[in-house]
Amino acid sequence: MTTVVIMGAGGKMGLRTATNLARGGFDLRLVEVSEAGRQRIADAGLRCVPEAEALAGAEAVVLAVPDALIGRISHAIAPGLRAGTMLVLLDPAAPFAGELPKRDDLVYFVAHPCHPPIFNDETDPAAQADHFGGVKAKQHIVCALMQGPDSAYTMGEAIARAMYAPVMRAHRVTVEQMAIMEPALSETVGATCVAVIREAMDEAIRRGVPAQAAQDFIEGHLRIEIAILFGHLPGAQFSDGAKNAIARAKTTLFQKDWKKLFEPDALAESIHAITRPKA
Repeated sequence: MTTVVIMGAGGKMGLRTATNLARGGFDLRLVEVSEAGRQRIADAGLRCVPEAEALAGAEAVVLAVPDALIGRISHAIAPGLRAGTMLVLLDPAAPFAGELPKRDDLVYFVAHPCHPPIFNDETDPAAQADHFGGVKAKQHIVCALMQGPDSAYTMGEAIARAMYAPVMRAHRVTVEQMAIMEPALSETVGATCVAVIREAMDEAIRRGVPAQAAQDFIEGHLRIEIAILFGHLPGAQFSDGAKNAIARAKTTLFQKDWKKLFEPDALAESIHAITRPKA
């Protein structure tokens, strides 16, 4: 059995991770400093152990803590980790920003969920309601072996698949590619555009459109628009009127150089704001 420690096991992601890994046949050791977190762990039928006891002989340590704390915590525990221990990160921000300790004999592995796809084959109501993933709905994941021998990837992916189960595809990427996907692709662009769509719906409601009609209308149209743009309906195209509306609206909604958000300097600035937020 692989010995896996979860730091921050009582937090939202920590408890999700602990619950899934507990089903995966791992020798699980949970560490949590807050009383509220400890209580959540106990309520889930699991138990905490002291940090020193947990880290002794650990094969992998999952840092299920906020991005802004990863640097401090990883540096604090690193001296007690034996060579070959794997640090598992749940987000690329801190690794990309250089927040991890300079220890060439440790393995650094990053894994992040893609979340359940919009178009899926789920029929179980519980899976259909699992929008985040990691409970009932199947999802894909992305994994990066940032540092360590290539042979370590197998163990890292096995842990990641258990953490985010049920998993379909596990894509092997680099930390840099993962950082392009998050925050740049999924948050800086994706979440921002979706937030604007929500604001547009609210504006339609403000102008007299019935609220439920507006939501039903835009959610249904988003489904077909995504299906067309992402190739789920081969050969399907927007109408000429829709193409014209898109071409005209782009000049109003977006700056011509918006793709500069993917440039290394812009990406580094975005990640710096995540890992070292202003007080």
